[in-house]
Amino acid sequence: ALPISMPGFSTLSLSAETMKMKLAAPSQQRLIATSAKQWDSRLSHDHPHDNNYYGLCMIGGVFSCGLTHLAVTPLDVAKCNMQVDPSKYKSLVPSIKTIMAEEGAGALFKGWFPTLIGYSAQGCFKFGLYEFFKDYYANLAGEENAKKYQGSIWLAGSASAEFFADAALCPFEMIKVKVQTSKPGTFPTGFGAALSAIRAEPNTTFPFGSLVPLWSRQIPYTMAKFYFFEKVKMYFYNNVFTEPKETYSKGTHLGITFASGYIAGVACAIVSHPADTVVSKMAKGGKTAGEILGELGFGGIWGGLGTRIIMIGTLTGLQWWIYDSFKTVVGLGIKTKA
Repeated sequence: ALPISMPGFSTLSLSAETMKMKLAAPSQQRLIATSAKQWDSRLSHDHPHDNNYYGLCMIGGVFSCGLTHLAVTPLDVAKCNMQVDPSKYKSLVPSIKTIMAEEGAGALFKGWFPTLIGYSAQGCFKFGLYEFFKDYYANLAGEENAKKYQGSIWLAGSASAEFFADAALCPFEMIKVKVQTSKPGTFPTGFGAALSAIRAEPNTTFPFGSLVPLWSRQIPYTMAKFYFFEKVKMYFYNNVFTEPKETYSKGTHLGITFASGYIAGVACAIVSHPADTVVSKMAKGGKTAGEILGELGFGGIWGGLGTRIIMIGTLTGLQWWIYDSFKTVVGLGIKTKA
């Protein structure tokens, strides 16, 4: 404590903690005040997790998911058609060639706009709320249990975030899949016209008719995505890159991020593929998820898995790379000397 004497006043004692609170930003003052009473997960990181941090993570999620899903639209078009009509679209390359031959090269980017908007919205909540819920559940558990059950907190945080993220995605996903899988000339491909057309069809149950199958696909996918990413990344730092983190360059850290994301993506694709097949089939309308599962059987729900592994592995690796790159640019990345 620092003694402070002023004429006419008795000696005051000003603690270092009090000085820190006086100098802290308003949003961090509340966090510091809380930490004086009990452990706070939000203050246990290199960068305090205040509202500004969560907001920047949401922006990073927009770039991460929106841009990557837009980039792999041609693969997505081929994959969806393979799921909906496996007798015609049997594998990736022949499917792409068939689509180009029948509809032109531009058909490979059908549904690009709802893809961009929908997955940008999804990424906003997926990444931003994951960071929030991860801290929220850690605080509920307490410091000791938060470390002991870290994996469970990752799973709970990612599942909670995806619950809200899918609600934001669902209307756009329904439009995207309908545009991508309809026979040429039977459904408009422009976003405005497609929106009007899908709203006019009562059997599409737009805008949230696919939400439950979407949750079935995306919540397991996201839980695998975040859990395996965190686990693989931790393995790299504990067993391969064992020097202090600050001694590695930003490029090395981002390379570890991409590799961890790619490996996690393979697990994501396998876990979520059956529900992804059902969502694609439902876009044709007229059948429930249960009816589709009954028709396909166990073997039928795995159509297009190889293509999806390639797509999701690359996609997930890039998403994590973009997300961590954005955080690095805005000063929220791992602190390094290089």
